[in-house]
Amino acid sequence: MTIDWFAKLRHLLQTLAFCLAVATVQYAFAPERPYAPILVYSLFIGTVIWAVVDLGRAVMPSARETGWPPGWRGFALVAAGIVAGRFIGVALADLICRNVGLYGLEDHVHGAAEVRADLLITLVAGIIGSYWFYARNKSAYLLRRMREAERHANDARLKLLETQLEPHMMFNTLANLRALIAVDPPRAQAMLDHMIAYLRATLDASRATTHPLRTEFERLHDYLELMAIRMGPRLSYALDLPEDLAELSVPALLLQPLVENSIKHGLEPKVEGGRIEVRARREGGHVVIEVRDSGVGANGHGSGGKGFGLVQIRERLASLHGAGASLDFSTDAGGAHARIALPVAA
Repeated sequence: MTIDWFAKLRHLLQTLAFCLAVATVQYAFAPERPYAPILVYSLFIGTVIWAVVDLGRAVMPSARETGWPPGWRGFALVAAGIVAGRFIGVALADLICRNVGLYGLEDHVHGAAEVRADLLITLVAGIIGSYWFYARNKSAYLLRRMREAERHANDARLKLLETQLEPHMMFNTLANLRALIAVDPPRAQAMLDHMIAYLRATLDASRATTHPLRTEFERLHDYLELMAIRMGPRLSYALDLPEDLAELSVPALLLQPLVENSIKHGLEPKVEGGRIEVRARREGGHVVIEVRDSGVGANGHGSGGKGFGLVQIRERLASLHGAGASLDFSTDAGGAHARIALPVAA
């Protein structure tokens, strides 16, 4: 069994801080009693309760969602800690106070009222402290489960995004391939080769949530080659990936929605077509990836940057990098411009 001693030390320090607060409150209600003995008693009682409860639950079978023994065992452990704190902690604190002289010149005698008050304080503080740690453990577990659920939801949205993107391209490509087989077999062969490479890359991407940026650019190359065969001279493109960024890990299918948006909403509606440029560069602690097109601009991108694919990219970037990553999208008379910024290690 492995014990996280760093976590145990953190719990001990939190317990000592709680004991200090209890002693301060107790002194505020009974200022006629000296503060030093109250503090010593509070610290020793709390430390003994912590030792019994926190170390005890580390060696007992515990529930995964709380880190505490389930059922009556958890209550029994807390009760044992409170009893041990009351008798062992009080005995040790009394010994320290008498030997150090914290009681003063006269020998201190614990009256019945003082014993009852101290017992009540020990009981209430022990229960509150134990419940606080129990609630924190359960909250941390629920937070982990929520993050796992968000990650699974992001994966599911990625699969949904793929199912929405792929058929549109596949049906158009197959229709063009059927027409080319009869009139231009070499172009049909080239189109088929790119289609096979693209589908292979798509299959690999579906098995992982991230992959190297190089793989993302290779996938775009095959996709744009397919589109270039379909659109002919109406489509030209440029892909610029510096070698030092090729192995940067990025979410799979990160750039595909942006490029498909550029073709579907920017270049296809334009009679003369246009050009798409995808470039990556380093800017300080970020890698910036830009997708530009010379399409119809705002007249074609009616969603204003709030379409399904763009929303999914923003959500996936937020889940992976939080506020450290961003997607900016804008259009003007000269076309559309998407800018992704990803944080990278220095």
